[in-house]
Amino acid sequence: MELKQKGAEANVGGFKQLMVSMKWTTAADFDLAAMYEAKDGKQGLIYFGELGDLNAFPFMQLSGDEGVGDAGGDNEETMRITNLDDMKYVWLLCWDYGKVKDGTPARFKDSDVSLSVADDKGVSHDINLDTGDMGNVALLATIDNASPIGAKLINTSKAGTLKGLQNLQELMDIIQN
Repeated sequence: MELKQKGAEANVGGFKQLMVSMKWTTAADFDLAAMYEAKDGKQGLIYFGELGDLNAFPFMQLSGDEGVGDAGGDNEETMRITNLDDMKYVWLLCWDYGKVKDGTPARFKDSDVSLSVADDKGVSHDINLDTGDMGNVALLATIDNASPIGAKLINTSKAGTLKGLQNLQELMDIIQN
């Protein structure tokens, strides 16, 4: 199922595992990351500097770091999510590491970044980045688990600009605005 446009959504509840896969061939050091907010208000970030843990909170783990040094080719980063019970929101992000370091904008529209979210039942959702916004970080999708009905995957498609990765609040400002 494709979630091509901003605002498109699909139900993703009732899984044992979600596999989030981001692929690109563009010569850029893109990074897959997930910012989360737990139901108790705790916030955190899973990224190349904090790969996470599948067997303990936050029950998310990133595969590693690809495309380092702006290497083009068949780049792929994956993140597995094994439990959303304690999560209110998970925001799936992509950033251009070199551009985040120096605070300059990247142009996601000129890249071929694609994101897919597959569950353990074989259902896959493809997210297309639907923004021409300038920025060096893109919020691709949101997993909204705030409703008792179950988790929804939403194409969020928006971009913003960071300078460095020291402040989670700056990242949250991009997500919430």
